[in-house]
Amino acid sequence: MADLIYRVILVERNADLLSLMAGSLKADNSFDLASTYHDVEMAFGQSSVFRPTLFLLDVDDPRAVDLVPSFIQDYPKAQVIGLMENWKADVAELLLTAGACGCILKPFRTADILKALDIAKRRGQPLPTRTLAFFSPKGHAGQTTMAAVLAIELAKKSGESVALIDADLQFGDVAMFFDAVPQHNVVEATHDVKLLNPATLEPYFHPVGHGVWIMSGPLQPEHAELVEADRLIDVVRMAGSLFRYVLLDLPTGFNPISLALAECADTDILISMLNSGHEVRHMKRSLKMFHIWDTYGKHVYPVFSGVEPCTPAHQAKLEAELGRSITMLLPLERRITDVTGSGRIMKDLPEHTPFVQSLAGLAEDIVQGRR
Repeated sequence: MADLIYRVILVERNADLLSLMAGSLKADNSFDLASTYHDVEMAFGQSSVFRPTLFLLDVDDPRAVDLVPSFIQDYPKAQVIGLMENWKADVAELLLTAGACGCILKPFRTADILKALDIAKRRGQPLPTRTLAFFSPKGHAGQTTMAAVLAIELAKKSGESVALIDADLQFGDVAMFFDAVPQHNVVEATHDVKLLNPATLEPYFHPVGHGVWIMSGPLQPEHAELVEADRLIDVVRMAGSLFRYVLLDLPTGFNPISLALAECADTDILISMLNSGHEVRHMKRSLKMFHIWDTYGKHVYPVFSGVEPCTPAHQAKLEAELGRSITMLLPLERRITDVTGSGRIMKDLPEHTPFVQSLAGLAEDIVQGRR
């Protein structure tokens, strides 16, 4: 990427910062500083003559945030990066929604710009992040298995990057599923998040291959009490600037962490395993809580696992008991248990089993915007 020369328009209200950042750009042969502006509206109106390929916009100015969609539309050959004095997740999310590459902190180094562009390329399309939370009212429902397989299938179907965060803070085993030994975990990320930006958060995730990255849970169950819900939400929201899809494996049952992350996600997948006859009742009680968010446009998808037979008639029977549609039924699949228990889920996933095919279909629906 360093061989590519970017023709840059730099916009910054603060004269001293503008001078400092302009000097950094002029000193790097990867960048051709075409023009600088103090006023974003003037930059928008006058930049066409320079044929820019990169805008660096001071998004601490609310007018710049509002104008980003116009920059994207009127300068289709140019990429847009926001400049912030301090990290603001809401502004970063607005820029991603508008089609920008992301945001960096100012004053920047030119390496920060190149890193942001590299992250944007790996992340995928300049579209809003999809955040999916996996919740189970009772344990042993297979929610971690579902989350791990869906992460793999989403990366495969989209060609974009997917993160799986182990938020089951006492008994999470996402790292074991992938036979991974991450150097960092969710406790460290939440402790440090106020000092981080997307580029410095990235090393807290561990790549497991094929576009899937994981953030492991605490090393010891007692470390769960070190994680504050609001800081974990900060990690999740910042991860959206790194990954097109962020999947959250929640702790079992309702507690401050599971409730906070379920509310933060745009999609909640409720999963329960059919084995005792009480699961439909548990699901119905859980849905009463999630209905609060469902009415505000959040996707809430009930799923039952360990179902035999997985037939339309059986699904219709369960839906009649539940009082609403069920997203899918997942069969009990021993081969899935074998590969997750041995850490071989990434390399030995049995793609042609009904279990994986069902989740591949769900992944396709999510990628295509049908869910």
